[in-house]
Amino acid sequence: MDNNEQSTNDLNFDNRIPLEDLKKAVTNIKAELAKVIIGQENFIELLIVSLLVDGHVLIEGVPGIAKTITAKLFAKTLKTNFSRIQFTPDLMPSDILGTSIFNVKTSEFEFKKGPIFSNIILIDEINRAPAKTQAAMFETMEERQVTMDGTTYAMDTPFMVLATQNPIEQEGTYALPEAQLDRFIFKIKVDYPSIEEEVKIIQTHHERKGEQPQELISGVLTPKQLADFKSKIQEVLVEEKIIKYIADIITKTRNHPHLYLGGSPRASIATLNAAKAFAAIHGRDFVTPEDVKKVLVPVLNHRVILTPEREMEGMTTDSVVNMITESVEIPR
Repeated sequence: MDNNEQSTNDLNFDNRIPLEDLKKAVTNIKAELAKVIIGQENFIELLIVSLLVDGHVLIEGVPGIAKTITAKLFAKTLKTNFSRIQFTPDLMPSDILGTSIFNVKTSEFEFKKGPIFSNIILIDEINRAPAKTQAAMFETMEERQVTMDGTTYAMDTPFMVLATQNPIEQEGTYALPEAQLDRFIFKIKVDYPSIEEEVKIIQTHHERKGEQPQELISGVLTPKQLADFKSKIQEVLVEEKIIKYIADIITKTRNHPHLYLGGSPRASIATLNAAKAFAAIHGRDFVTPEDVKKVLVPVLNHRVILTPEREMEGMTTDSVVNMITESVEIPR
């Protein structure tokens, strides 16, 4: 974060909408997670932003860097239900959504809900399940409902899917369909910690003396508070020049020589919503170009595809997105 961005985030403005409670709640969530999670500030902030705009998150990183534990503890800071599903190659749609069971007493079929019927759902190793199981998630993630035997069952609110995948081990995995990838607001790439963070991780693990991380985390946000914060984010001001700025960047991804596939209009809307939430959690009721730049890489990471030539050269989607962002004039 540069100095200009820092100063913009830290300034106190006379807001049209009250954002003090939202800012305090975000601080409380971060403080709870900091009891266990060392570093990963950007990862945690993006999880909070996604929650506030009803988004789902795809988390990518090598094993052992706290992807799953961060997602689990993040869910625990919310006073809601939590469900974890381990995806495997033999997993069937009914194992997730539920199934109809014949009730001998009533002589009728009854729908027994699956583990997807919860508030925060952690799907571990999402790319290990076959295509038909992935397809079963489409309706649930987009329409927030499940249709079984002609009956539609609405999901409770909030409803958020946190899915992890390992980018290294490809044996026994299935590439996620583009249509499903597009349903995730962010793809967050989690990196190894720095040497200072590594030392602190080892030190805090030693000092816990076997105490389970889950026991240290308390719930700090209720569904009612969350619904109130979501409505406040809808009121965040976005000037026309910011909307044009987002449209210019997303449009450039569609005809860039390094990209085989660009961002869809859903990417534009995801960028707008995420930028509004990012502004709000920093206490501002208006979006700045810095808010847009902050969310562009996680929004586009999984939506744009490099050309085979650039992929072979070792280029990344992050670098191309940053290249495009730098080529678009910042609105003043």
